[in-house]
Amino acid sequence: MDVLVVDGYNIIGDWDELKRLKDVDLEQARNRLIEKMAEYKAFSGCRVIIVFDAYYVPGTVNKFREYKVEIIYTKEKETADERIEKLVKELKNVVNQVYVATSDYAEQRTIFGRGALRKSARELYIELIDMEREIEESVKKHKRVKKHSKIPLNDDVLEKFEKWRRGNG
Repeated sequence: MDVLVVDGYNIIGDWDELKRLKDVDLEQARNRLIEKMAEYKAFSGCRVIIVFDAYYVPGTVNKFREYKVEIIYTKEKETADERIEKLVKELKNVVNQVYVATSDYAEQRTIFGRGALRKSARELYIELIDMEREIEESVKKHKRVKKHSKIPLNDDVLEKFEKWRRGNG
């Protein structure tokens, strides 16, 4: 199984959209990153873990799931880099391929030495853009291939049937 470990604040500090959000509200930037990584997980199928430094959120270590993405806030005197290195050591084996998303050069060298592969913030961003484009194309294609009914029905009736089918009617 592929595992993507994301250095949360490093990515927030690199992507323009998240940088702008961080300047206004750090929590919004974190939430937007979590949403983006949930989309990544849904599309790629890989396990996603986002690590945030406790430097910005003091307190004890917290770990929880949101949108099926694992989110870890480090212990108060533990850096995200230290936690990521521990995760790589725990997760890397013959079954799991671990990728670490960070643009921190020193961290990239360290995790590479432990057997993980790196993705820079830019590479991850390009991957997300490509995935969004692929999803958009798939939706457009699906809309073009509209199912034909043997009985001609107007759009209002078809919409009502679709709501019933989905349990929203």
